[in-house]
Amino acid sequence: MVTYHVPVLYEESIDLLRVDPQGVYVDLTFGGGGHSRGILERLGSEGRLYGFDQDRDTRGNIPDDPRFTFVESNFRFMRGQLRALGVTQVDGVLADLGVSSHHFDTQERGFSFRFDAPLDMRMNQRASFSARTVVNEYDHERLTQVLGDWGELDTPYKVANCIERARAVKPLETIAQLIDAVRPCTPRKDENKFLSKLFQALRIEVNHEMEALKMALEQSLKVLRPGGRLVVISYHSLEDRLVKNFMRSGRFDGQVEKDFYGRVETPFQVLTRKAIVPSPEEMERNPRSRSAKLRAAEKGHGLDQTDKN
Repeated sequence: MVTYHVPVLYEESIDLLRVDPQGVYVDLTFGGGGHSRGILERLGSEGRLYGFDQDRDTRGNIPDDPRFTFVESNFRFMRGQLRALGVTQVDGVLADLGVSSHHFDTQERGFSFRFDAPLDMRMNQRASFSARTVVNEYDHERLTQVLGDWGELDTPYKVANCIERARAVKPLETIAQLIDAVRPCTPRKDENKFLSKLFQALRIEVNHEMEALKMALEQSLKVLRPGGRLVVISYHSLEDRLVKNFMRSGRFDGQVEKDFYGRVETPFQVLTRKAIVPSPEEMERNPRSRSAKLRAAEKGHGLDQTDKN
């Protein structure tokens, strides 16, 4: 059997979820099913797990288990999908963000600059919007913003200029053509780091990842029972900052609100004072875990934001 994805921070994330054998849980990023299987191992006969994934390739990993329900959907629609299944409250939500090994290693999906392939990068293969659209149709200002905001490139306007000059000659259809287009502004010493940032920017834009993450975090607060836990593994600073701020304050800007007496008002109790990172052994075993950061929080018992509608 080919490994679809090696679950990162596996034991640490499942332990922090503190699985109640009779509880109801959500795996927002089913993927290869690694974390889901860990949750199922700790669930009793009455427990339930809902696994979300918008990529149809993941259907082949669905466990034959009556306690598991697969939801083919982007996790931004978590609350609505759960309500359609008759679920209004859950005991825990787990998300392993980023891109699976399967996506990076499947050449035709276009997620990796290691292979030549069509400019794609769609998590949802049914969507029409792809990296080709971004590269060829975005104007200079919008392209520069995407490269700067999502890729955190040092000089995004220069990269946008390179892309614009190349596409003026002919549309950029493949990864090789894109790499060739940005070669004049690619640093010789840090080529891989530069291309990683470029591909990250395009992938985030194509899949609306930051918007989806914000929606999923907000909805997690509404579906979690008081005492329920939110566990998130992120892979770059943009994701981690959102997760850290939201767990700290219930807001994405991290601004903590205080009541009349100066007491901090926050919907969560943060369980990870500092982000948990993989051990040297795990990083050696699975190099793709190197940038992973795990954070967890528990919804306060005095707060119930479950949607009553």
